[in-house]
Amino acid sequence: MAVIRDERHKRDLVLRLKRIEGQLRGIQAMIESGAECDQVTQQLSAARRALEKAFFNVLACAIQAGPEKAAGEKAAAGAERVRQAAALLAKFG
Repeated sequence: MAVIRDERHKRDLVLRLKRIEGQLRGIQAMIESGAECDQVTQQLSAARRALEKAFFNVLACAIQAGPEKAAGEKAAAGAERVRQAAALLAKFG
């Protein structure tokens, strides 16, 4: 199983999760104060998208870590394709 080893990536992910945590606390406060449902759902949707992006960034990390154990030229070419796919997942996820 892959582990997040890149310190910058790890720091960025933790900061993203802290922002999401803040969003969720804000949503809780909105609900407790009686905010309109459409406002709450808008904020929930934004938090969900942020969490999905964090998920895809971690998924990209796992995909990139996999081929490093393989050897040979085919593994290098495959690793490059995986890196490209991981970048797309991270960008559009």
